[in-house]
Formats: sequence, structure tokens, C-alpha cells
Amino acid sequence: MSGLPETMRAVVLTGHGGLDKLEYREDWPVPQPGQGDVVVKVGACGLNNTDINTRTAWYSKTVTDGITTDGGKGGFDTADEDTGSWSNAPLTFPRIQGADVAGRIAAVGEGVDPGRIGERVLIDPWLHGHGNWHLPENTWYYGSECDGGFADYTRVRAENAIAVDSPLSDAELATFPTVLITAEHLV
Repeated sequence: MSGLPETMRAVVLTGHGGLDKLEYREDWPVPQPGQGDVVVKVGACGLNNTDINTRTAWYSKTVTDGITTDGGKGGFDTADEDTGSWSNAPLTFPRIQGADVAGRIAAVGEGVDPGRIGERVLIDPWLHGHGNWHLPENTWYYGSECDGGFADYTRVRAENAIAVDSPLSDAELATFPTVLITAEHLV
């Protein structure tokens, strides 16, 4: 028993396209921790270009337009539904987006130190697979290929929940994860 509630609030993406593909729900099931996972009570979740690009299917290989106001609002008619995620893998819907999360660990799965419960964390949104993690087929992006943080709770591998001790608010911290990855790749 994890002590988590059964349902939560979440913004759910129901398919590629415009803003009409986002649904606000108050009856979404709270994720349960699997082996090696933590469940984070979301304090804040930022919005970034990956959230917009995934929703509109801009990552699809068939989209040749740049991001436009119309594309951002309505999606892209030329999108191939089978390649609309950050990794170009097909998405399953519904999907909870949101890559930039700050919060506190609310529950841990088997193999994770229970002392982490209550720990303040940022989620590293770049989920590394096995083997050469520089290859796109071995990486996923949090909130694109798996559920993210536009909800009260979210689940992630324990190694992607990075402990943080900062005077900044959760809203301020939630502006960092994707930006830090971008900066890291510039050096």
C-alpha cells in the first residue's frame, strides 16, 4: 500500500492536433510505483517546446513547416501519426505531457530507499535506455513517450528524480530541466 490517493487531476492529450486535443480531468488514476520507480507529488510543471511539438506532431518526419502560431494552435495537417513523438516513435493516447517537473517524492517502488519519501526533486526528462544512450532509439523524453507532469502525481525511474536543496520555489525550479539539457549539449 503506497498511501497515495486513487485519483488525481491531470491534463490529458487525446491525440495529435490543436488545443482541442487537451482535456482537463479530475478522475485520472494516480500512477503506482513499479520496481525502481518513484511517484512524485508535482509542485510545479513548466511548459516548453517539446510539449507543444509533441501535441502538434511537429516532430513527425512528414512535417516540413516551421512552428507557426497556426500550427501551434491547430497542429499540422501533414503529420504522420506514427512518428509524432520526440523520438519519432508512435505515441499512445491518452498521454499526460509535461517534461519540466519539480516536486516531492510521495511513494517509492521496490528497490528504492524509502528514506527518499519527502525528498524534494527535479525530474531529469531525458530518459536513457540501455546501450549507447546517445542514440535516439535508446532514449525517451519524459512527457512525450511516457506520461509526464501535467498532473498532481507522476511516476519516473528513481535515477531520474534528482534531489535538490534550493531556496527557489517549485515554480522557479520547474523552469530548469529541459533548459539545462540544452545547455549541457552546447558544451
